Amino acid sequence: MTVAPSRSLRSSGRASDRSSAELIRAEEPVLAHNYHPLPVVVAHAEGTWVEDVEGRRYLDMLAGYSALNFGHRHPALIEAAHRQLDQLTLTSRAFHNDRLAEFAESLAELTGLDMVLPMNTGAEAVESGIKVARKWAYEVKGVPADRATIVVAADNFHGRTTTIVSFSTDETARAGFGPFTPGFRVVPYNDLAALEAAVDETTAAVLIEPIQGEAGVVIPDDGYLTGVRELTRRAGCLFIADEIQSGLGRTGRTLAVEHEAVVPDVLLLGKALGGGIVPVSAVVARREVLRVLRPGEHGSTFGGNPLAAAVGSAVVELLSTGEFQRAAAELGTVLRDGLTSLQDKGVGVRGFRARGLWAGVDIDPAIGTGRDISERLMREGILVKDTHGSTIRLAPPLTITAGELRSALGALEKVLTEGVEQGVTEEV
Repeated sequence: MTVAPSRSLRSSGRASDRSSAELIRAEEPVLAHNYHPLPVVVAHAEGTWVEDVEGRRYLDMLAGYSALNFGHRHPALIEAAHRQLDQLTLTSRAFHNDRLAEFAESLAELTGLDMVLPMNTGAEAVESGIKVARKWAYEVKGVPADRATIVVAADNFHGRTTTIVSFSTDETARAGFGPFTPGFRVVPYNDLAALEAAVDETTAAVLIEPIQGEAGVVIPDDGYLTGVRELTRRAGCLFIADEIQSGLGRTGRTLAVEHEAVVPDVLLLGKALGGGIVPVSAVVARREVLRVLRPGEHGSTFGGNPLAAAVGSAVVELLSTGEFQRAAAELGTVLRDGLTSLQDKGVGVRGFRARGLWAGVDIDPAIGTGRDISERLMREGILVKDTHGSTIRLAPPLTITAGELRSALGALEKVLTEGVEQGVTEEV
């Protein structure tokens, strides 16, 4: 079941005079091998569709790990970027610019928090959140100098800087990169008792993902986030919610913590905040927390630049209508129903976890690894990406239609059915 849009995404001409295979080979000697992409070379994109250099079209069911929540080249975001490009792109924070106040005001209002620290990438937001939490612990909580600890969850993914991999439990991310940064305590995810045992008078913060993305879209039990919020209040430490993947409409709410009506002290945002155009991230927090920063203690040349602020403001404006959150919630039902049907049909879906337009799907390893399934789906015109083992992630743009979503699920059923039939044939 190959799916394709009704028209080409390409306005005119080829993006490259080299084929996909030639471009992939050309990367090999000159690019660091820190990624293992699917063998597709994207040259054009619009909405939920991408097109490779040969003109083959694919339905994007990954959306840049939620960086493309509004689809590729959303007209309102492209317009905001073009308009700003004609005016001003960068001042650095050495000067004020005329776009930053609006961005910070609108983002604070959207999240229900007070102050914004603009950065660029998600990892920068996490690093910034860690620094702020430690500074707050020393200046406000009274933790002795250099004694602050931060409690994190096993199987987390917060980025790949040296500090962040220091508290990762993924050996692929850690091996060969020590010595590691001290000051972190790792506890099992979704385990309030273990969390409570790890928190003490030195704890600056508890840093968790409301839903663990890289781990396979792992959703905690109802009440877990509420428990984390109550525990951190009792202990006098900060609750930092990393919503870089889960936030900004993905789960059917603006933020994943809203499913339990929880408000963290510190919120980490990125990916979709840049609208798929420029890297934009932010630490959004209570005033008491962010006011510990003073000039010279933290910064970024590009953080809060006019182009980023203009695009970020346009993203917040899109979210302020609630349209995308409603779409994710409504289409999330289509996604869950489709995956439930596949599981019931016995075509190799061992289980899944889904919230809004986000799902981790566990495939029977006898059919193939997550990578195998992703490559087979690519040949059917569907782009997804694997995570650990035989799990694939589905995270389409929030602009996807019900018909497109059902087509993608149909392609998944075809690929799995063929895998089951092949396995039966081999056994015979």
